[in-house]
Amino acid sequence: MLLFERNVEVDRLAKALDGTRALDEELDALVTLAWYLRQRDNVQACTLAIKARGLLNAQAALPAAHQTLPARTLRALQARLDLVDAETHWLLSDFDHAADAARAALAAFTELAEHAGCADTHGILASVHSNTGNLPQREASLVQAVHCARLARDPLRLDYFEANQARYAVLRDVRSSNTVWGQRFADDLTSVHPGVAASIHSYFASRDYNSGNFAGALVHFDQAFEAANASGQLLVAVVVAVNAGSAYEVLNDHDASLEWLQRGLELARSTGWAVALGPCLRQMGEIMAGMGRLDAAQSMLDEAMQIYEPLRHSRNYGSVLTSLGELAHLRGDYARALALYRQLAERAQHMGQTDQAIAAHIGIADAMLQLGQDGPAEESVVLALRTAQHQGAAVSEISALRVYARIHALRDNRAAAMECLERALATARKVDGYLIPSALLLAVADECARAGRFAEAYHHAVLAGEARERTLNQEASNRATAMQIRLDTERSRAESEYHRRQAEAEARRAELLQQTSETLELLGTIGQEITSQLDKDHVFQAIERHMHGLLDASSFSIYLMDPDGHGMTSVYDVEEGQRLPPDQVRLDDPHSFCARCVREHRELLIDFTNPEQPPNYVPGTLITLSALFAPLSIANRVLGVMTIQSTRAGAYAENERLVFRTLCAYTAIGLDNAIAYTHLRDAKDQLVVHEKLAALGSLVAGVAHELNTPIGNSLLTASTLQENTRALEAAAASGTMRRSTLADYIASCHEGLELVTRGLRSAGELVQSFKQVAVDRATEQRRSFELLRTSQEVVATLQRSIQVAGHRLLMDIPAGLVLDGYPGPYGQVLTNLINNSVLHAFGHHRGGTMQLEAELLRGTLVEIRFSDDGVGIAAENLKRIFDPFFTTKLGQGGSGLGMSISYNIVTSLFGGELEVSSTPGQGSCFTLRLPLVAPHHPEDNLHLPFKT
Repeated sequence: MLLFERNVEVDRLAKALDGTRALDEELDALVTLAWYLRQRDNVQACTLAIKARGLLNAQAALPAAHQTLPARTLRALQARLDLVDAETHWLLSDFDHAADAARAALAAFTELAEHAGCADTHGILASVHSNTGNLPQREASLVQAVHCARLARDPLRLDYFEANQARYAVLRDVRSSNTVWGQRFADDLTSVHPGVAASIHSYFASRDYNSGNFAGALVHFDQAFEAANASGQLLVAVVVAVNAGSAYEVLNDHDASLEWLQRGLELARSTGWAVALGPCLRQMGEIMAGMGRLDAAQSMLDEAMQIYEPLRHSRNYGSVLTSLGELAHLRGDYARALALYRQLAERAQHMGQTDQAIAAHIGIADAMLQLGQDGPAEESVVLALRTAQHQGAAVSEISALRVYARIHALRDNRAAAMECLERALATARKVDGYLIPSALLLAVADECARAGRFAEAYHHAVLAGEARERTLNQEASNRATAMQIRLDTERSRAESEYHRRQAEAEARRAELLQQTSETLELLGTIGQEITSQLDKDHVFQAIERHMHGLLDASSFSIYLMDPDGHGMTSVYDVEEGQRLPPDQVRLDDPHSFCARCVREHRELLIDFTNPEQPPNYVPGTLITLSALFAPLSIANRVLGVMTIQSTRAGAYAENERLVFRTLCAYTAIGLDNAIAYTHLRDAKDQLVVHEKLAALGSLVAGVAHELNTPIGNSLLTASTLQENTRALEAAAASGTMRRSTLADYIASCHEGLELVTRGLRSAGELVQSFKQVAVDRATEQRRSFELLRTSQEVVATLQRSIQVAGHRLLMDIPAGLVLDGYPGPYGQVLTNLINNSVLHAFGHHRGGTMQLEAELLRGTLVEIRFSDDGVGIAAENLKRIFDPFFTTKLGQGGSGLGMSISYNIVTSLFGGELEVSSTPGQGSCFTLRLPLVAPHHPEDNLHLPFKT
């Protein structure tokens, strides 16, 4: 398995994923495809990963003797899925979960000695550390990735990770990086896999950019972008587009810069990843500010700041603060600029990012100076100056000295201001290749003139003019270079497109030799699929799905005969993927091609480009130029008509008509089967209704028995008490009542009232259970609750009864899973599941085991599994287990309501899913999938009692 694969190969893998292969092949294909799609289509990758996890869990749950895959293979596939999860969390800026998933994968790969997997894991950890600002740990992870790639003897992975090392080295020091990496990679990357070529070109581009060779950098940026797109590396493509836009901006080609940034922004917005979207917005904001479009710049930089909020420890967050501070300064909002620069300084000091700390203190000094606070401004600029001198950051030292000179000038201390400017000028002259700004030379000239040193003032003024002219010439040269690069890039793309089209033409000519036999084979497969369907809608969908792969059909319709035999109605009418409303046609309509097709019982080919042909009468909104109609016939019976239309003239030659006739024949057979099956199903439904009515009679008898016992006992006891009361009353009236008689009466009253209360309570509880079949949302309180703690509280209340029955319950729920919903109903569901297992799964047996597990799915769902190792559920009962009043122990302690109530709570109140699976003799498993945030119901805001 590679790190990244070509899109064409990934598409081939996706088409081959049909679920009909052996389990080991199917699992390997699912995991491989999920891995390759993790950046190109992260949602689809997660969907495939969930499906693969389901198959893996099913395998792991089997006894070792029944498993079809070795334990080592299962572990390796599970670890690769953990890596997909890790990269997904990283892309979503959930760095803690990303690191946890990566470490879990690393532990498995290390145990299995899967060195390639270890390399990939260290690579993902390096990305996580980079975004969290832990640069030393990032470098350490890359070193480990390179080491593992060498152990795996994988040259592609080795090139990929070392290219990343080289790129980061360039960002630190161009000269030293050239010494180490200058000869590592070949200049010609034509034959290199695009998954690796993207990283190597990115390194070359960074090297040239930081060396001032912007033309060379742009060539490599373009090649890196193409390679990244060809191998599904969306994040790399976005970063490359941002860097290319920055390079064009340096060359003063704003149009090209914005064009590249727009490319990156379109890709980034399609993903929604902060790590992709943030750099695009920041760079565009800086360019807009440079062009004077301050409102647009403010909007983009504010959005970038909001996106970077989860990435507060990344270097990019500090870059956005810097850009916002500069923009606030441009807008004259010096108080906001001061606040932003202070935030940047505090963060840079904490992160140990000295260059940003220097820039922050210079910005603080500049803002304070504008606000008239020259004292604090001096303290800040002195700190920046000392730090810059200590770090050898000459350009930052020059900026600090210029601000310091302005502070002295504001205090009218001209000598000190002149000293600062001369120090800045001397430092600038020592920097190799540094173009001294004309503004600095003019400031020196101005101070010389104020001091009466007019000759020196004139000399520096001349130098300032020359510097300004050099700058203008350089800008013009840069614009010319940018234009030449764009022309060369477009020419290269045109040549590549020409060669690609030539190769495609050759491939098409080769494919034509096999097209006829392949078409026949495909039609046979399609025929089997269509004729095997027993539902009309499935027949329609199957035929339409295959129709577009074989014929040009912008519109597709199926008409079926009406019951009266006098007309037809369109039952499936699609145009450009959109369903159209039903259309009715009478068979005697002289203008309807469908009616004519039935009347003449033959195929019709209509060419609307023929001047003699009437205007387009085909239903729909598109301008139809070609249309094909054919009757759907079985023997001599006409079921209806199928028609396809095209916006292209002459779309249906003899070969297309043969294909269409074959599809019509298959469709007629499939529809005839579906109609026959519908009649059979209707008859079956009637039988089911009768069966349910009979079952309802049995159910009513059982429920009546359940209520009759406590109510009958209560009635008998009340009658006895009534007779005893009359006897006591007679004795009292006659004066013959004794103390013993009164004592016996009181004792019988206590006993009788206890019996009545117990009986009526039992009846009331049974009636209350019946009422709970419909979930009463208004009586439940919605709040956030931690799943582990709530589950522990529910289990604690039932622990005594579980232990008395001789069973045990194991719990595996991760801490920190918080749901916004209804903890009370959740506890009721859990109680019902536990009681159901104790009553039904284990019966009178002891030593049973129940297990409660939970895990997070896709970041929005939590899956809760409750299983037992009891007797299981019979197959005939499995589909009725959630029906109200269904129980196998009616009259023996089971009301048949617990599972129905639980199902209503999970699906109606929580908006989730409740499923059951069971094998007789091997226990049962109930699976709940609950959204982390339950749907909001109107009753959530009510505090009134429920009314019936």
